[in-house]
Amino acid sequence: MSSTQIFVLSIIAIVLCANIIQGRCKRRRKKSEVDPELEESLEKIDQLEERIRVLERIITENRYDLKREIDSL
Repeated sequence: MSSTQIFVLSIIAIVLCANIIQGRCKRRRKKSEVDPELEESLEKIDQLEERIRVLERIITENRYDLKREIDSL
């Protein structure tokens, strides 16, 4: 390889690395800029998921009792 080819390849490698680093920095900045509305929505989703887990546990643990109560009606 000639020195010109090595020089061109080096420039290409530097540009590619700079683009990768720049993309990572942008993603980090976006993560740090959390929207308060989004954070509130995510908290509500977590609360709803926990309520669903509790309901599922109640239904599966007491399935026999629930069926018996429904049959008695």
